[in-house]
Amino acid sequence: MTSVVFMGTPQFAAPILEGVIEAGYDVKAVVTQPDRLVGRKRILTASPVKKTALEHGIKVLQPEKLSNSPEMAEIIDLKPDLIITAAFGQFLPEKLINAAQIAAINVHGSLLPKYRGGAPVQYAIMNGETETGVTIIYMVKKMDAGAMLAQAKMPITATDDTASIFTKMSILGKETLLTLLPDLIAGKVEPVEQDETSVVFSPTIKPEEEVLDLKLTAKELDQKVRALRPAPGAYFKNFNGKRTKLWDVTPLAEKTEFTAGTVVSVDKHELLLAGANGSVYAINILQPAGKPKLKVTDYLNGVGQGLKVGQKVIADGE
Repeated sequence: MTSVVFMGTPQFAAPILEGVIEAGYDVKAVVTQPDRLVGRKRILTASPVKKTALEHGIKVLQPEKLSNSPEMAEIIDLKPDLIITAAFGQFLPEKLINAAQIAAINVHGSLLPKYRGGAPVQYAIMNGETETGVTIIYMVKKMDAGAMLAQAKMPITATDDTASIFTKMSILGKETLLTLLPDLIAGKVEPVEQDETSVVFSPTIKPEEEVLDLKLTAKELDQKVRALRPAPGAYFKNFNGKRTKLWDVTPLAEKTEFTAGTVVSVDKHELLLAGANGSVYAINILQPAGKPKLKVTDYLNGVGQGLKVGQKVIADGE
């Protein structure tokens, strides 16, 4: 039976691990990030991959740093046929990659060579891509640069956010991996090198990238809101006097003469604002600082009461 060490952390990776187990591969150990404090109540929480492993009675290793750790030595001693990673969150040392008897492979959430790095789904949505996918590659020392073994595409719809894409992508990743593995083990797969001239990077989202500004058109603003949902969220620094996160907006076809950040239309049920270049968007769900998420109707009956057409609610440059 082919032995496997699986490395992954978030919900994206859990269905992939589940698929490997159900397909009958001998998962010797699962490596995942240490338990973290989560939420306002700071509850120590296991990763989705750890929960899946424990449900199946599989040994879990959680080194804070894998390189030169006792856990790394333990994995090398296992001499697994395959090392499979999916959103693990740490670089694999070359010595560990070489410990795999058949191959060390990674399930990456993009159509490589586009969007190498830690936030491929977020950048795909933010940049208005209409499709994404998974690519399974050989692990190499350079980030996401290994030769490609399999690739599968999926659409990005106008309402998808990072959460929905990851949910769909995890299923696609599982199916693509399970289709690949028999041929890979049998030595029947011909790797394809990535075209280095087409590489695009997607580094981890930085705090300053969460800020919305008045240079964004309605479409761009919607893309950024969906890209940063469910976390960390995107916000205006000064929206009607408060730092305010926008959680759901709809770009509209209509145009306006108002400058960006101005109320185009408002009543008890609807708030339309001007984006850049005369574009218009409807706000559906928002969250002023210190408040829970609010439907726009609740906002207009509370904090947003009294807003008027032509009023500039977002300060210039913010």
